[in-house]
Amino acid sequence: MSLDVPREVLDGHLFGAGQPCFGCSPDHPIGFRLVFEREAAEGDARGERIVTRFTPADRYQGPPGIMHGGLVSTLADEVAAWALIGLRQKFGFTVSFDAKLRKAIRVGVPLVGRSWIAKDHRRLLDVGVEIEQEGEIGYAGTLRF
Repeated sequence: MSLDVPREVLDGHLFGAGQPCFGCSPDHPIGFRLVFEREAAEGDARGERIVTRFTPADRYQGPPGIMHGGLVSTLADEVAAWALIGLRQKFGFTVSFDAKLRKAIRVGVPLVGRSWIAKDHRRLLDVGVEIEQEGEIGYAGTLRF
């Protein structure tokens, strides 16, 4: 990915000081503390997207060395939710998700999560999500809000 892609960091304190979100609260004692950016997707048919970079710590593992699958899904849900916030200035609740864990997500290895609006159904939005580690997609799915 080019370093000159236009980016805008989104406000992690959007919900107020001390907000308890496990995924995005900058102050959560054991949470992910994810930081999100809105990124122009030049040459990508998916359009603008939300991006986060994260290195899972040992405390997030299930099997030794592997991030717990439920926490991978939590990460994907968080990246998808921020697509609504960052791309549509809306807040929504997850209705369903369809996903595939293609490859184990390892702890201690940086990853990149990306989301984009896949389809707008007026009252429902489908959000595409990919989680990539070392250049390979480990998680791909669509979440509906």
